[in-house]
Amino acid sequence: MPYSKSSLQRTKRLAVLCANTVAIAVIASAAACSRPADKTATAPTNSDTQMVLLTDSQLGSIKVGPVSDRDFMIQKEAIGSIDFNEDMNVQVFTPYQGRIIQTYANLGDEVKKGQILFTIESADFIAAESSLIGAAATLDQTASALERAKKLYAVQGIDQNDYETAVANQQTAEGALKAARNALAIFGKADPEIDRIVATRQVETALVVKSPITGRITARNAAPGLLEQPGTPPAPYSVADLSTMWMLANVLEADSPAFKVGQDVTVSVTAFPGRVFGGKVTRIGATIDPNSRRVMIRSEIKDPRHELLPGMFADFVIRTGQSVRAPAVPLNGVVREGDGTMSVWVVGDDRHKFIRRTVKIGLQRDGYDQIVEGLKAGESIAIDGAILLSNIVFGGVT
Repeated sequence: MPYSKSSLQRTKRLAVLCANTVAIAVIASAAACSRPADKTATAPTNSDTQMVLLTDSQLGSIKVGPVSDRDFMIQKEAIGSIDFNEDMNVQVFTPYQGRIIQTYANLGDEVKKGQILFTIESADFIAAESSLIGAAATLDQTASALERAKKLYAVQGIDQNDYETAVANQQTAEGALKAARNALAIFGKADPEIDRIVATRQVETALVVKSPITGRITARNAAPGLLEQPGTPPAPYSVADLSTMWMLANVLEADSPAFKVGQDVTVSVTAFPGRVFGGKVTRIGATIDPNSRRVMIRSEIKDPRHELLPGMFADFVIRTGQSVRAPAVPLNGVVREGDGTMSVWVVGDDRHKFIRRTVKIGLQRDGYDQIVEGLKAGESIAIDGAILLSNIVFGGVT
């Protein structure tokens, strides 16, 4: 059957249209078959809030919990170092010139107050002992003379002038003995030791030098045979009381107004992970370092077990104000979005529904963020897996 040219063109166009229709249908059907049946659906409500609906399998990747109030300490942090408590780090010198006879303590030894550190042979010490013995002998003589004078004066065997002379001599001898005892006490001799010298009339050639405090030997420069001069460095021994140590930190000039003497300090060192040492701020520097623009903060830290060593690096946390009670969210429950905002995902009326909410955070302590705005205690949120929800929305997953 013959066809006109126009009829043939219409027939050709109809065939092409039908073919295209079939192809679109096939593509749509294939796309529908390839799309996962349990994929999350999202429905943005506005520029600040998004809602996510999760399936049961997806919900297993999210941990939900209530928002609770926690105390957040107002504190400053810094890095410093451990040092001796210089107020209790004593240099032990001999009180008089002399040659060391023997030493009794080594570097690092623990010593008690009054424990012998070393002995020296001192001409001054021997002279002081001799003066003491002579003064004691003179007192005995004047006391005996006074006793005889009293008896003679009672029977008018001597006149009053002779009696008064005997009294004056005895009082002078008493004064001389007291002075001799005080001179020997300067060498570190206690009253019982002085009494023994007086009683035995024997001179001790060795001057004993004892530790003035209980602590640890932190330096030793003493050796037998060395001639020591009073106050001439280096000292034969240095002893430090290690029950407290100093923590020295240099803090930023901008933070310096927040620090006050008496504030609580907690210190941690890498040598004792998990351990915290407590103390208080004892001094704040009076000047700012012109190069670093920092000020020195000194704290006194308790170390009863003598574990801290000078030179250790330490992390300081100084409490600078009263604690603040506020809603708190675990760190994994807060997401920093691409635009810099902070958000959480709040559980909706259906446990499968999560709604994004922008929040304002404050302090961060012990694994929690303080929520200043946007949440209140008691609300349920995604406390773990929140970043997954944000990735679903902002990553384009549907």
